[in-house]
Amino acid sequence: MENIKSEPQPIQINTSDELSRGRYSNTMLVVHGPEEFIMDWLLQSPNGTHLLSRIIVTPGHMKRIVTALQENLDKYEQNFGRIKTADPPTTMVQ
Repeated sequence: MENIKSEPQPIQINTSDELSRGRYSNTMLVVHGPEEFIMDWLLQSPNGTHLLSRIIVTPGHMKRIVTALQENLDKYEQNFGRIKTADPPTTMVQ
């Protein structure tokens, strides 16, 4: 039996124009239970805090997301230098 590694195949993603433009989020709220993680992407603005998107994933998928984000942050910093972080806001999202 041959051990053949297949190359990842590109996937075609169909979406609406509005969704493909993306959304800006300056706050994120994460909660979890035994079966899922819930990520709320928020925008804090002078008009209040607005929910932009809610993504619900399994714990296994959350682990893959965190790994992918860390790998991409590392690559970004290798190319563009260390990211300076600001202190988190002192106000709580309500």
